[in-house]
Amino acid sequence: MNDINSFLSRLNSTINFSTILPEIILIVGLITIVITDLVNKGKNAIFLYKIFLISTLVSMGILFYQLISVIAFEDLYTNNIFNNLFRFFILICSFISVLLSVDYVLCSKISLAEFPLFKISAGLGGMILSCATDLITIYVSLEFLALSSCFLSGYTKRDIRSNEASMKFLLMSGASSSSLLYGFSLLYGFSDGQVQLDNIIDKISFSQYLPIICISAAFILAGTAFKLSLFPFHQWTPDVYEGSPTPVVAFFSVTSKVAALSLFTRLFRLIFPYLSNEWHIVVELLAISSMILGNLIAVTQRSFKRMLAYSSISQIGYVMIGILAADLENGYASMLTYTFIYIFMNLGTFARITPFSLRTGTDNIRDYAGLYMKDPVLTFSLVLCLLSLGGIPPLSGFFGKLYLFWHGWKAGLYISVTVALVTSVISIYYYLKIIKLMLTKTTNPVDTLKTYEKQKSLVSSVISTKLKSSVEMAMILCALASTLSGLFMDPIIKITRNTFF
Repeated sequence: MNDINSFLSRLNSTINFSTILPEIILIVGLITIVITDLVNKGKNAIFLYKIFLISTLVSMGILFYQLISVIAFEDLYTNNIFNNLFRFFILICSFISVLLSVDYVLCSKISLAEFPLFKISAGLGGMILSCATDLITIYVSLEFLALSSCFLSGYTKRDIRSNEASMKFLLMSGASSSSLLYGFSLLYGFSDGQVQLDNIIDKISFSQYLPIICISAAFILAGTAFKLSLFPFHQWTPDVYEGSPTPVVAFFSVTSKVAALSLFTRLFRLIFPYLSNEWHIVVELLAISSMILGNLIAVTQRSFKRMLAYSSISQIGYVMIGILAADLENGYASMLTYTFIYIFMNLGTFARITPFSLRTGTDNIRDYAGLYMKDPVLTFSLVLCLLSLGGIPPLSGFFGKLYLFWHGWKAGLYISVTVALVTSVISIYYYLKIIKLMLTKTTNPVDTLKTYEKQKSLVSSVISTKLKSSVEMAMILCALASTLSGLFMDPIIKITRNTFF
């Protein structure tokens, strides 16, 4: 018995010591990429991406070990399950997005070395944001993530649309960060200069400064709602999605959402427990508006990426139901489970439209007509991901939505769940419209000729053939997760239960 206690004590100290080890691994990878690029003078670009993938896999392995250790010994380090899950999600996003971006960057003939650097920087910012416990670290890591995403958005410098998307993202991100910082400053001032979240709760007098706290909550809600693309703070999303390079959109469409979800839940659950009824009402209204607006406008879109932008707005509305429905028994299980599934569904969709945009140079939905005749594998994979996003059984998106909406209904969110069910049916319509177009329509020969003319100017077939396996790996990984993860809901739910902080 003494040996077992001694082993558990050493294991506990090891876990606590290695808390930030995944971030340290990524920093080492970042430094290695910089040094390698300087030594090789940009000649061996593929090796830089291998360094990124290896460092990400090592970080994922360490973080996964920490999660398993916490679950095996529930009395050890339990408070960090929530943070570690979000950090693990961000690593998944980074790994898959890099797999599907290598082809695009090489074939577009743009600078190679900086791309993995910005990806690592954004991933680091998101991971630190997911576990930050003081206002200063939260703000710095949030800006780290936002600026890296902004640089990635404007990475194709010769593309006017990319420059416009980067400028819009920078301006809107600055405005939202200013709102968030003003809310933080009010908390800092009325809590006698405290920056730790736990100390702010103890020091601030909610009864004495209630109006000021309500104003602070409003500004913080506005700042985080921008990162989540909640209505009416969603205006940047469609333009940035359409103008940015496709792999970049795939990356920050999930990474920024995951990091912002972690930030939102911790801020409002820890700092504003006495205003839970008020912010619950406001967030529910924002979620309902996002679900309605996102799905209705997505029906009218002609650009695939703009359609996915409005789809993501509605999807985040669904996720907010899980935050509002958190209870003592399940914690944030429904929200975390659906977020995990959504990562693969969304990245899987982008993994399929990335090679198409490389071949054709367009993301217009009508250009997907008759795709099954040219690439049946790509078509079938895209169909699976779109149906999963729509929540068609027996795909994983159906089980994720079922679990999410069921807990929302049990929590008394009858209006939100009803709106979510109705708007999910609307989303099925525009997903099926694309599927029908790919399977039944045929392309015009003139359009096909124009498409291949664009292809010649954008794609190097030699480079694309060398790295085709990386895109295929991302496609297979996302396809399996999007279709089969619903069959393994019980272990996923077991891990995500009791994830309070």
